[in-house]
Amino acid sequence: MHPFWITAFLDSAPEHHQETVGFWQEATGYAVSPPRGAHDEFASLLPPDGGPYLKVQRRHAGADRIHLDLHVTDPLAAADAARVAGATIVADRGYVVMASPAGFVFCLVDHAASRVPAATVHAHGSASRVVQVAIDVPRAAYDRELAFWHAVTRWEQRPSSVTEDFTFLFPPAGQPLRLMLQRLGADDTGEVRAHLDWGTTDRAAETERHLELGSRVLAQHQHWTVLADPNGRAYCLTDAAP
Repeated sequence: MHPFWITAFLDSAPEHHQETVGFWQEATGYAVSPPRGAHDEFASLLPPDGGPYLKVQRRHAGADRIHLDLHVTDPLAAADAARVAGATIVADRGYVVMASPAGFVFCLVDHAASRVPAATVHAHGSASRVVQVAIDVPRAAYDRELAFWHAVTRWEQRPSSVTEDFTFLFPPAGQPLRLMLQRLGADDTGEVRAHLDWGTTDRAAETERHLELGSRVLAQHQHWTVLADPNGRAYCLTDAAP
């Protein structure tokens, strides 16, 4: 079922969906497609070159989250393989909604692949692009969740040189996003969740740009900066190549 393209969805609570779309449109420098869906709940962020790999969804209820669409040739066959690896089926809507062993929601779709966009060069002189989805996993579920995502994607698994709590899954060339599985601290007993990581050529300049758009810094680390957008959604700016 190995995915040939991956899309990250910014799912938003209904009360601030429009604000979320506006911020991420400005931050990425992408246009927004016309809405679609039965309730106009979906839209794509459209880079000036390449294809969409970031999309937005207004939830009917519930808090902000990230979910993934894995693009595969046969969603039903892929769903069977994912079940063998430990996933559960949530719904079949023409596309298959599933949950990982730790409960992270993803969809199996048969939409076509596209071309990876170039990094966006901003007025500050920095270039950036969202390059990674970090799946944040409680410690007790980490080993099984990592094994699941490796089995589902068959992407190259690499340890981090910074901490043993990070493991990367690198896709073949031509895909827009890699995955990182992050083992949460012992005091974090929350549910599995995810955040987006940007690659940047100048993290300091990019941080200033995001602050001007209304974000705030939550934490500063040697190789990455944790921010929250104006609605509180956490994400990271990293020194990874964009």
